[in-house]
Amino acid sequence: MKPTLQFRLSQHLTLTPQLQQSIRLLQLSTVELNQEIERLLMENPILEREDGETEAAAAPPAQFGEAPLQAPASEAPPAEPRADWDVEQVAVWRGPDDEENDRSFATPEPQTLRDHLYAQLSLTNLGRRDRALIGMLIDALNDDGYLTQSLDEVATLLPEEAEADVEDLAIALRHLQNFEPSGVGARSPAECLALQIRAGGAEDAVRRLALAICEHHLELLAKRDYARLKSATGASDDELRAAQRLILSLNPRPGAAFAEVETRYVVPDVVVRKLRNVWRASLNPDALPKLRINRLYAELASGSRGKALASQLQEARWLIKNVQQRFETILRVSQAIVDRQRHFFEHGEVAMRPLVLREIAETLGLHESTISRVTTQKYMATPRGTYELKYFFGSHVETESGVAASSTAIRALIKQLVAAEDARSPLSDARISQILGQQGIVVARRTIAKYRESLQIPPVNQRKSL
Repeated sequence: MKPTLQFRLSQHLTLTPQLQQSIRLLQLSTVELNQEIERLLMENPILEREDGETEAAAAPPAQFGEAPLQAPASEAPPAEPRADWDVEQVAVWRGPDDEENDRSFATPEPQTLRDHLYAQLSLTNLGRRDRALIGMLIDALNDDGYLTQSLDEVATLLPEEAEADVEDLAIALRHLQNFEPSGVGARSPAECLALQIRAGGAEDAVRRLALAICEHHLELLAKRDYARLKSATGASDDELRAAQRLILSLNPRPGAAFAEVETRYVVPDVVVRKLRNVWRASLNPDALPKLRINRLYAELASGSRGKALASQLQEARWLIKNVQQRFETILRVSQAIVDRQRHFFEHGEVAMRPLVLREIAETLGLHESTISRVTTQKYMATPRGTYELKYFFGSHVETESGVAASSTAIRALIKQLVAAEDARSPLSDARISQILGQQGIVVARRTIAKYRESLQIPPVNQRKSL
């Protein structure tokens, strides 16, 4: 074939840097958006937050909203204490380094389970060898306070100079199990509960029965197989009921109170209120960054010597425009959701209507992918609570009348039925399906089971009580 030159006219979409930035900002959460803005503020001297400083030098602000988001400062997690084996000397209390002692106003670190146990160990009158063995067991505990390794496995870690065996570790474990919190050092949930019962007070008939159940029949109690439980223990309904109340009052995770919990903050992007009998969505002023162009740098960029700053000036203008467009799109989508789910705001989950992304996209003239980005990690504060925008979307189930019912509404009905059931004769999935069918909502038993599991509601045999 001979090479030829051809002219062809075609259309295609080009993602400009401004459009790419707009798409990226749209899919970020409010916290992530502020992190991105902080990064851009560090890189671009022309862009700045409006914080009331340098009023004289500041140009009229290119802003929207009323207040900037105050993101909480992140803190490094506290270092986990560690005790090294030493037969001659055991570090029973480990304070911070000298450098950390100089921080007079530092926030105190929360006490860990190991710190709490080592503090008790330092107050005992045991010998150094026994304290070293207990310290080794403390370091082997998990965050719930359980000893997940067998004593044989721990014994293999002992140094030769320790001259200790499994029996010595068993004695050390008994000492550890007398520490607070009660139940610490257990090797199973049954042992944990039994330790708490023994440490709970004077022995009586209820405690003896509860102890016997924990040591030998805990699986029957978990399955709520009361018939076999009464046959195995010879207890009456009232005795079994009292023992069950005692066991339920115990803590199967004694070390959990000392575990470090990561706090996650949710900043609602919009707030929904009822104004003159109409539900309205408005932007949350605390979520709106207030940005502007630095006038001094802008003047330099417009001068003959400011060519290097011209691109940064354009990027700053793009960012301010894209951030404003982001929140305007969020508000439009939120108001469209509120208009379609107004019955939810009036009556709750049972009044939720089916809704899909396509419906909002067609109403607003946007693409479904845009609606998907807007509703991900964006939150709406309402009188009924704070919800992610995706919460208002869901599948539907046809009813006998031909009107579709939202899966969220069906879950709410299941929750109501279970909450009102007789605990001695709880509703089965088939019975719940039958009750909903009588209300005109045809749902298969398997669908009921799926919804019930998503609500973390136990099956019928585990909801039964005496």
